[in-house]
Amino acid sequence: MGMTIKDIAKKCGVGVSTVSRALNNHPDINPETKKMILKTVEESNFVPNNSARNLKRTDSKSIAILVKEIDNPFFATMMRVMEKKIRRQKYSFFIQHMGKDQDEVDTALELIKEKKLRGIIFLGGDFRKNKERIAKIKVPFVVSTAAFDKLPEKCIASYVSIDDRAESRKIVDYLCETGHKKIAILASDKKDENIGKLRLEGYREALKAHGLEADEERICYLDEEDTTYSMENGYRMMKKLLKKETEFTAVFAISDLMVIGACKALLEEGKREGETAYQKLDVTDFSKKTFGMFAGEKKRLQLVFDNSLIGVAIDRFGKEIPVLKESETQFRTFVEISVSKQFYGWVAGVGKGASIVEPKEEQEKYRKYLENIWKL
Repeated sequence: MGMTIKDIAKKCGVGVSTVSRALNNHPDINPETKKMILKTVEESNFVPNNSARNLKRTDSKSIAILVKEIDNPFFATMMRVMEKKIRRQKYSFFIQHMGKDQDEVDTALELIKEKKLRGIIFLGGDFRKNKERIAKIKVPFVVSTAAFDKLPEKCIASYVSIDDRAESRKIVDYLCETGHKKIAILASDKKDENIGKLRLEGYREALKAHGLEADEERICYLDEEDTTYSMENGYRMMKKLLKKETEFTAVFAISDLMVIGACKALLEEGKREGETAYQKLDVTDFSKKTFGMFAGEKKRLQLVFDNSLIGVAIDRFGKEIPVLKESETQFRTFVEISVSKQFYGWVAGVGKGASIVEPKEEQEKYRKYLENIWKL
């Protein structure tokens, strides 16, 4: 009897799903691991059973979650809820991360062809263009937290969102009606084609409706190297705005976390109204309630992050965490955290740039959690 996929997995010291990803040329696998598996396959003269694989794909009850710009921390909570609901219906699912330059529709069409999906959930993205191509998506899909005008009628689709442009107009309308004419905004990065762009458009439209011009000096954009809607970025952006010495009497920040960081920066500049209320705010408690990941057995973990995720780590665990150089591109930190599936979901939501390295039992639990997510 010849080698099986289980034999290959055992020989390589990885899970069956990892071998499957290597054989299917899946993007979410470590290049070195993939190379090792393919070398073992070649040396063992292993021949994949394509008929069985194709049959499995045909019968697959699998849903893909396509996430645009994974550094939005809100998505981690959404994926945790989705995982629970999908598994309850006896479906499997996997998460596909997409960068800013990746086209969500092209990615979806490719995955439908490759994985025989039953459905897709889009988190983020811009669906206001290429409507003809969107109509080619022949499986049911849901769009959430994304920019769109109207989805093609031929699609079996729905959306869950708010009108970001309209809600931004309401915020700026309120500020204008209370007498403010010089209103600054802490906006997303200039290349954002997602909800950040819609919120900036709403800001501009509201000012125009009140006979005011949007002064570019009062628009502070996120750095394209770190587009997280974080407290740290809110703090940094407000400091940058203050250094400009551009006059403003009110500020509109496009996320709650950015507001907290911006308030801290303002208070450091001198006495202001609202200082007492801000001092009473427990930022850590706010984060816990917002993202619901601090429930479970408390343990001390060692985590490794890409350097670009320093803001994400500080926002989740606080400024007091130690930051040690792991390599030229990564850092290591130690945190006291209540470990749970919610926490694993948050780490997975952050993406490839975050990993659990100690204790080993938690690393193994997280590995199994990921294998369950990727199982088809």
